[in-house]
Amino acid sequence: MNRPVKQEYNRPTHIKDFPVGPQFDAGHLADENAGWRTFKPVVDAEKCINCLICYLVCPDGTIIKGENHVSVAYDYCKGCGVCANECPKDAISMVKEER
Repeated sequence: MNRPVKQEYNRPTHIKDFPVGPQFDAGHLADENAGWRTFKPVVDAEKCINCLICYLVCPDGTIIKGENHVSVAYDYCKGCGVCANECPKDAISMVKEER
């Protein structure tokens, strides 16, 4: 999975150095979610038919395409549940996050 390299934010020293527009250049990603996820999606490989609907609807792009089923990049997943809601075979269930 090719993801952009994390960029550090350098605090401007003068008002003219503050960015105009988005705060970061394109390609900035966090290393992992902020830890506020309550539920996480778990894929049942036996039920998954690899239709990739979850891959298409995931707002965070955390679904990873596999040979026979999908998996989840938990470092980036926010636990919204859209993937589980849209799965036609109920192959994705939302499980309470353990700390």
